[in-house]
Amino acid sequence: MPTPRRRKLLLGGLAVVGLVAAVLVTTLTISRQDDGAPGASFGSYRPQARFTERVTESFYLPMRDGTRLAVRLDRPATGGRPAQGRFPVLWQHNLSIDVSPEAVTGPAANGIQAIPSLTGHGYVVAQVARRGNGQSFGVRRGYNDRLEASDAYQITEWLAAQPWSDGNVGVYGCSNTGDAAMHALSVRPPHLKAVLAGCFSWDKYDAWRVGGISAQWGFGPSRTVEQDLANKPVDGDPDKTMLREAAIEHQSSTVLADMWRGMPFRDSWSPQVASRFWSEGSVGTYADQIRAANVPVYVIGGWRDELRGQGIAALLNVPGSRLLVGPWKHCENAGLQLVEEAHRFFDQHLKGIDTGIGGEPRIRYATPDSDATDGADLHWRTSDTWPPAGITATTTALGGDGILGSDAAGARGFTVSTKATCPANAGSGPFAQPCFIPGSGVSWAGEPLAGDTELTGTPVADLTVRVDRSDAHVFAYLEDVGPDGSVRVITEGRLQVSLRAEHPAPYALPEGVPWHRAYAQDAAPVAPGETARLRFAMLPTSYLVRAGHRIQVTVRGYDPRETGVLPDAEGSRIEVLSGQATPSSIVLPRRP
Repeated sequence: MPTPRRRKLLLGGLAVVGLVAAVLVTTLTISRQDDGAPGASFGSYRPQARFTERVTESFYLPMRDGTRLAVRLDRPATGGRPAQGRFPVLWQHNLSIDVSPEAVTGPAANGIQAIPSLTGHGYVVAQVARRGNGQSFGVRRGYNDRLEASDAYQITEWLAAQPWSDGNVGVYGCSNTGDAAMHALSVRPPHLKAVLAGCFSWDKYDAWRVGGISAQWGFGPSRTVEQDLANKPVDGDPDKTMLREAAIEHQSSTVLADMWRGMPFRDSWSPQVASRFWSEGSVGTYADQIRAANVPVYVIGGWRDELRGQGIAALLNVPGSRLLVGPWKHCENAGLQLVEEAHRFFDQHLKGIDTGIGGEPRIRYATPDSDATDGADLHWRTSDTWPPAGITATTTALGGDGILGSDAAGARGFTVSTKATCPANAGSGPFAQPCFIPGSGVSWAGEPLAGDTELTGTPVADLTVRVDRSDAHVFAYLEDVGPDGSVRVITEGRLQVSLRAEHPAPYALPEGVPWHRAYAQDAAPVAPGETARLRFAMLPTSYLVRAGHRIQVTVRGYDPRETGVLPDAEGSRIEVLSGQATPSSIVLPRRP
């Protein structure tokens, strides 16, 4: 049995403001000057900091079922003590309460993970480790499940009720914490007033198994006791006694890799979590609740992140939401002080300051080009619709002679090699990039462009294929070929042949974009040698192909990022057919 003092440590949280053995005082270096930021426009929001110090404390907060979640709280301070008054609160439903190193250096510097610096501008900022993760107790049942959403409701309302809170709460995050932010909104806590979420999944199946194919993504957190003990413990646990107890509890969590692999179809039932988890874990399942909440949502994405289509889906299905997309990989923001834009958004909706954001178009995006480098010289455009006005969907044939735009009939085939690798390091996990592999698959190249050509929107591949197996994975890549022959992938799409059946989407998509239900009953293998029509969307893009470059389409039967290769894929034969009777084409979203 714990001692009376230990019992108090374990049960503190809801009954007290915080449980701390020591308060850490951090002096913040403020270099930004006041330039009339209230009312300023995008990219120039730099109000004077009100506080140069913050105090940090960490403690356990019990949920209704008794599970204790770890909380790190950063508050504005003066003279080494918490500042007097009530402040709006920002919080992130994280995997740990530790501060992420990406907040300081690299392409994610001054991005979403730098939001705790807003204590200098009169915000309280909290990091809460989700149950079964980090310093928190409990067992992780799924990944962004309804139990976590219920916790988010309780946390939001607890934060709103504290004496240092003015009752206005915002939630933020990117990747799994972006999902968590949207799930927090889905349970409609009364005091949640704004959500900023990056690189999350609107529909988990469409994000994690694009076209029914598992590729690129990992399987979520799965850590040993020793790995969990590397976390910094909460205040009052210097010997990591409670951290070890929590780490041991985590070992009973669902093995996420087994859960994901056990759900090949959208309606698959997972015995690990006793639900059809693709639905339970999808933000879009709760679209009606999100719309009814009427809370401002700011979606952040990147043209080199595989979840960019999910952000656009959220924009199209949540009235009043906003979208910002740059030429970035997963949760990156090179070339933009994203924390300043987050500050502008939260000042507007939590403090009632007219920051100018309310009068701006809903969509802001940067269009990289053939000669651009990541994060360099970002040129931002705006739109109130997606795709933007002036974009024309142009159908371009894939000719049997290998020429993009040719109507020649024919069949172009290739043998699948699952040993193919990218010629250079393409990254890993959510940062992995598609690559052109010489000699793998077949390509169709157009003539050198006479003038610059902008592609903005969602390309659609429409292929007639013939395979010598009952099933196959088909990948299509839209590429930019430079005058020197170098190839850069602009965007990509994929589809499993047996899941080719199209159905009306249950949520809004851009006009002309096909959707595949991918239920178990929809699976339709083909007879070897039978032709099949595959129509599937590529991931949305905005890209400028410079004059002298060529547009190319490549089709392959394997991608090195695959995590669920078909057992008989090696050595299989795939043909792409062309001609009037068996057409193949790509729909390109061009700006005339």
